[in-house]
Formats: sequence, C-alpha cells, structure tokens
Amino acid sequence: MMDMEVVRDVVFLDPEMLQLPEVSPSVMKSNPSVADDLFAQWLSLPDTVRLVKSLLADAKVGTSLNALGNYTSVSAASNNSLPSMFPGSSTPPLSPRSVSSSPRVMEQRVNPFSASLKLVSEPVQEVIPQFYFKNGRPPPNEMKEHCFFKIDQHFHGHFNGLQIHEFKSVAKDICELPSFLSTALFRKIDVIGTGIVTRDQFIDYWIKSNMLTMDLATQIYTILKQPGHEYLTQDDFRPVLDELLSTHPGLVFLQGTPEFQERYAETVIYRIFYYINRSGNGRLTLRELKHGNLIAAMQLVDEEEDINKVLRYFSYEHFYVMYCKFWELDTDHDFLIDKENLSRYGNHALTYRIVDRIFSQVPRKFTSRVEGKMGYEDFVYFLLAEEDKSAEPSLEYWFKCIDLDENGVLTQHEMQFFYAEQIHRLKCMAQEPILFEDILCQIFDMIGDDSYITLRDLKGSKLAGHVFNILFNLKKFVAFESRHPFIIRQEREDPTLTEWDRFAHREYIRLSMEETCEMSNGGEDVWDEPLETSF
Repeated sequence: MMDMEVVRDVVFLDPEMLQLPEVSPSVMKSNPSVADDLFAQWLSLPDTVRLVKSLLADAKVGTSLNALGNYTSVSAASNNSLPSMFPGSSTPPLSPRSVSSSPRVMEQRVNPFSASLKLVSEPVQEVIPQFYFKNGRPPPNEMKEHCFFKIDQHFHGHFNGLQIHEFKSVAKDICELPSFLSTALFRKIDVIGTGIVTRDQFIDYWIKSNMLTMDLATQIYTILKQPGHEYLTQDDFRPVLDELLSTHPGLVFLQGTPEFQERYAETVIYRIFYYINRSGNGRLTLRELKHGNLIAAMQLVDEEEDINKVLRYFSYEHFYVMYCKFWELDTDHDFLIDKENLSRYGNHALTYRIVDRIFSQVPRKFTSRVEGKMGYEDFVYFLLAEEDKSAEPSLEYWFKCIDLDENGVLTQHEMQFFYAEQIHRLKCMAQEPILFEDILCQIFDMIGDDSYITLRDLKGSKLAGHVFNILFNLKKFVAFESRHPFIIRQEREDPTLTEWDRFAHREYIRLSMEETCEMSNGGEDVWDEPLETSF
C-alpha cells in the first residue's frame, strides 16, 4: 500500500516536490509509468526548457561544442533540484554537480589539440595568383588604357590605317622602340603585304599578344626573328640597317654611294655577331641579345645625330678603318686575301706560324667558300681579334690558335713553338733576343700560373692580350716593353675606350691625312704606295 501511495502522489507532483528519496527497483518494475511521469515533470522545469531550446538553436546552425557547454551548465543547475533516484548498483553514476569538476569539461580545457583540430577541419583556401603566362603577362588595365589613348591619337583620321612611311611615330612614341625599327615592325604586322596597318591590326599585335609588357630586348628580338625560329640571323638585321642608312642624319652622305652603304651595313652586322654571338654559330639567341650591349647602342643611335659618337657597332669611322685596311691588303681587289696578303698586315707584324694557324681555320671557319682565301667578313673577325685583345672574343680566337693539340691548355712547348720565330726575327733585326725561359717567367707572372695556361686564366688577367703579342706580334711586343709613360697615362684617363677604339681613332686620322695628300697631289693612287715604313 505504501508503494502505491508513493506512485499516486508522484503523478500530481509539481517541480518543487521532486526532492524525493530513493525509489526501490521493485516499484520501478511494477509501475513503469512512474519513470515516464518523472521525465514529463522534468521536461516542464524552466531550466530544462531553456536547455532544449538551446540545443535546438545550436543544431540549426550546426554547432555542437556550444551545445555541450550549455548542456553541462544546465545539468549543473538541474542537479541541485533533481536528486538521483536510481540505485548506485544498477545504473551509471550521476554527472558531477559542479561544471568545473566535470572530467569531460576539464578534458576539453586541457586538450592542447582541440584548437588545432578545429583549424584542420575548417581549412582556409589561399588563392595563389597566376605566375606563368604562355604568351607573356597581360598588361594591367591602366597600362592598356594609356596605350589605347596614344593609339587613338596616332590613328585619328586614318580610317583605312597607316602606311609604312607613317609608321615611324608609332614605333617611337607608342612602342618606345628605336625609330629605325619601324619598317621591321610594320612588316611584322602586315603579314600579307597590303601596305596598310589598321588600328585593330596594331592592337591585336601589340596589346592582345602582350608585346606591351615585354622588355625592350624581347620586343626587338620578337620583331626581328623569323616565324618558327628561336634565334636571329645576319639577314634579320638587314631591314634595320637599311632604314638606318636612309633616315639617320649622320649617314645621309652615303645615299649617293650604294656600294658603301652595303659595306657599312655588312660591317655593322659582322661586329654585332662578333661580340654578341658568343657561340659563334651565326644564330643569335635572346639570352645572348640580353647579355650584350646592342640594345643600349641602338637607343643611343636613335638619339645621337653624330653617328661616330656611337663607338659600339655603328660608328662610320670604325667602318671606314676596317674597309680601308682590307682594301690595302687586297691588292688585286677581288675582295679576297690570301696568306701572303695577310702576312703584310701591320707592316709584317705577325709571324708566319700564326698566319698559318689563321688560314687553317682553327679559330674560325672562313665564310669566303674559296680555298686558301679569306673574305671580308673573315677579315673583320681577324681585325677585331688582333686590335682588341682585351675583349673575350679575341682571347678565345687567339687561344685556339696557340692551342696546337686543342686540349684546352697552353703548355710551355706550344708557347715556345710560336716564340721561336720571334727570336729569329729579333736576331735578323740585330737586336738581342730575350730567352724563352725569361719570357716564360714573365708570362706566368702576368697570368698567375707556373705550369700551364687555361682560357679561364687569360680571362682573369688584364695583361692577357700582351701574352699573345709576345708570342706572335713583334711590333706590339717591342712597343709594350718600351711604351712611353704618356701613353700609359692617356689610357688610364679614359678607361671606357677599348684598344680597338684607340686603334680605330689613330688609323682614321692617318687615312684622312693620306686622302688629303692624295687630293692635293692630283689624285695619285695611294694604295700603290707603302703606307708604313718597314719596322
């Protein structure tokens, strides 16, 4: 009866009456509705309502950690008003009354991986900007708008497009290229040869193909090279030189002499490939173009009216010296010279052995296609190598000549082979020769080695050119040993001038004086007379 009374009373209990003693298992088994009624009463508690609402709200937003926190806080409050009604032997233990003492909550507090696990589960995607563009980096909008503004100005009123003679301002003002590249640029855009370049055609080539964002060397390289090629040839520079000859004020005087225009263009191109095409294969790459100083020389030519002030590649005086030196040696004027002709260079300054090595084509294959003959291009390479021995192309040229076994090393035997002829020539001139042993010590002192010489050793020495003069150029060898202090001081005052610059200046003055004498003597042929006294 007592158990039934308890059950009857529980049904009508309010929340304040839930502080009850333990209920025996027998009561729970005989009256299962007691647990349901108690659960219903518990759900009617204000704290329970808040807990359920909180859990529902967290479930809607997908949050679980907050639900756990809310649950523990509400449970803590409920534990104070709802005592355990289950025997400890048959049910799990109740949750702790204090939140701070809960093992689960403390585990969450001290867990060092909880924050990192949350970050891993919600990774932040970092956007990496594009850094490779197959056809070049597109120009920024501001740059494009500025270029469009210039294009509209130059094409205004030319609805049908611009002709080739109107394209110079486009190349100079819009593309910021040397003006004498306008013809090459025009023909690059006008592929089918209509003689007209429209505004849309220019935009497609210069802006849409991303030429606008390329550096100057890449722009010039792209304009000049042929389709399908990854290099420039000598012929690719001909349109540039033709336009330069027809437009530059410093070359206008040549317009009446097409032959000299042709020779000037060839000489400039030969000089470009001598200094920049370091592989020597006649194919100038973009890398070689960027490493050279041709682009700077082009820009200077476009700004300087006096072409002779542009010492690199384009000086007319330098061309004049080269052409006249070749003409002096080419006695039959067939535009070819042989061993005998070359041996007279510099009033027989070179030894026969070095001339033989040059004509064996070891340092460079001849382009004349005539056996035993050197053409004008071959002579330009020789002349630059002989008169500019401080330059790396010259050191490479003469190193190949002295390296008889072609093993990349100059030995004492190889140097003695060439110097032996120098001793013989000194004796013929009644001069006391310097023993090879003494010369060898001097050479090793200049280069910094004591057994053999490599090309790298020569490139690291400022006196490398003099080593070659010792071995095969008697005139320069003696001149260096007895040179005047004034000459040394003059060289130090202007270190920007190369050996070739000084040589070309001296020779141009000499040739100018001879031409003046020829005119004053009634036009006698000075080429038939010796130009220098015997050494």
